[in-house]
Amino acid sequence: MAILGVEGFSALPRHCMQLCAGFFAFAVLANLARDLLPRRLARLVPLPMAMAVPFLVGASFAVDMCVGSLVVFAWHRLDGKKAALLVPAVASGLICGDGIWTFPSSLLALAKVKPPICMKFTPGS
Repeated sequence: MAILGVEGFSALPRHCMQLCAGFFAFAVLANLARDLLPRRLARLVPLPMAMAVPFLVGASFAVDMCVGSLVVFAWHRLDGKKAALLVPAVASGLICGDGIWTFPSSLLALAKVKPPICMKFTPGS
């Protein structure tokens, strides 16, 4: 952001502003479509904010949300009444637990503690 503030839009890669304008227009149109279409069709239009979350919080959160969505789908198929009551609490616990782990992980990294398992992807030999 500092580079953008000092050098202006010329510091951005080519066609970056066109892509930003295009995705902004898509987000506005998707929100309008959700508001104006009948309910049975509007539920099929993706939420732009939900699509933006992985770019803000990282890819690991997107994987967690995908797995969580599959679990919720299966849970609703098996026992819809219990799922409707318990899914918000379970999801909140999983999200908070994932977030809370960031603190001990940071402390271990500062202490230069080596993890007992490989926690990153490396190119194969």
